[in-house]
Amino acid sequence: MPLVKINMSKNVDGKQKSEIAKKLSKIICEITGKPEAYTMALVESDASIVFAGKETEGAFVEVKGIGGLSPETNKKLSSAICTLIQNEIGIKSDYIYLNFTDVPATNWGWKGGTFG
Repeated sequence: MPLVKINMSKNVDGKQKSEIAKKLSKIICEITGKPEAYTMALVESDASIVFAGKETEGAFVEVKGIGGLSPETNKKLSSAICTLIQNEIGIKSDYIYLNFTDVPATNWGWKGGTFG
């Protein structure tokens, strides 16, 4: 049920997207303790991003889940995800925003139902 989604300005090929998605999935599971069997990672590239009034290389990351998020966990996720993006894609963490959302189980659908 955790979801990590990245929208970034850099254009990366399908193979690199897949590798980044796999690494993001592992980061989420290792830090939140959630099973990878329920984790989804999406990587979208070639977005137009304007930061501080000018077009620049940047990224926006969304992390959503049912439980497992806390101020301490979010800081760890932010650090690990920013490091991955900077090392793998070359986008500086100064130009990465992250958003963490704890979603009630009744608001998360799967297999035609919800988790709550």
